This record gives sequence, structure tokens and C-alpha cells, in this order.
Amino acid sequence: MARRTPAIAAALAVSAALLLTACGGSSNDASKDKIKGADEGTKSPSASASTSAAPGAARPEITVPHSFQLNFQGWNSSDPDEQAVLNDGKEQVRAGYAAIMANAPDAEYLTFYDTAAGLSQDQEWIKTYTGKNLTLIGKAPVYDAKARMLGSNKTRAILNYCMDESKAYTKGRKTGKVEGNPAGTDPKVYYTSTLQKSSQGVWQTVSTTSKRGGCPS
Repeated sequence: MARRTPAIAAALAVSAALLLTACGGSSNDASKDKIKGADEGTKSPSASASTSAAPGAARPEITVPHSFQLNFQGWNSSDPDEQAVLNDGKEQVRAGYAAIMANAPDAEYLTFYDTAAGLSQDQEWIKTYTGKNLTLIGKAPVYDAKARMLGSNKTRAILNYCMDESKAYTKGRKTGKVEGNPAGTDPKVYYTSTLQKSSQGVWQTVSTTSKRGGCPS
């Protein structure tokens, strides 16, 4: 169920197997979306902005239902510019999964964390689930996140992270049928996102690629 790689998205559309990977927690090392009440979802506090972020760029509140936990581990850096990338990158991940579970590929919070190109790619990925009336359940650690600035003006960056899908599943909204990745599929997926800083100081995702089995063991 790896996220935004066209070949993977196509495979998902055919097999309706798993799963995840994109987008979504709170802000520091070992932070996670915690299960709340049976009728509640998990909400993210506003992601911390970098010290150079323009004032007034209020981050949207994103709710991930309790039935699917994105556990963020190691999403921190001692460098404030890198931390700003990690913060907004994490919320972009959460936004994608929240849209799947809300059955809302046109959710407004997607446009906040994506460029036009990134939004088009995200919506294509999200519709591989919503188009088949699927949602997500279970949990998925999202870990080993690293941000790297590109260029001297610090308006572009690369974000890498891993996701473990071994306990994440798709579930039919009407049928209730639950499926995981096919047997023999490596559950760990390595992601690479490119981001650019908006005029409001928000790090927006331009594109995301994934490599199944590319994470350190």
C-alpha cells in the first residue's frame, strides 16, 4: 500500500491490497496519534513554524480517526530550519491519510500542505482508496525522518522517512472486508519528498516517491 509512486498506485487500484504511506501527529521525537474515545478522532496541534515563517500562517487542524494510528518516531532535528520541514512534512503525511479516512480527496487541508503538483499526485493516490470505498485501520510507525536543505536560500528541501505497514490494513466501508499487503511483501517503505517554502513560510510538498524494502533493517 505504499504511497505516491504511480506504479504502486496502479497496483493498488487493481488488487485493493494495502496501503498506506503517505501523509501524518504531534511534534517531537516519539510523538504519536493516540487513540481517544470510540467516537473521537485524533487531532494535531498546530505544527511549529520555523522562526522565519511569516506571521499569520495558521496551520489547519487535521483529525485522524482513532481506528488508524500514525506513530511518529524521531521526527526532530537540532536545526530549526530542518525542524520546520519535519513539522510541515509530518502534517502533510497526516493530511493524506485523514483525507482517505474522511473519504474526501478534495479536503481543503491538502491544499495547505501541497503545491498544485503535489496536490494532483496526492489526490490520485487517495482515490485509489476512496474510489474503491476503502478506509484504513490498524497502526503504522513513521520513523527515521531526515530533512535536508537545498540551496543557500533555504527555500527547498528533501524529506526522507520510513513507514512500517505490517500492522496496517484496508477495510471496505460497506463490506467490512479487511486486507493487508500480500504475503511476501516487504512491509517497510522508504519515502522521499521534495518540498518548497511558500511565501507564508509553509513547507509544501511538491512530489513524493516510495521504495518498498528501502528502509534500514
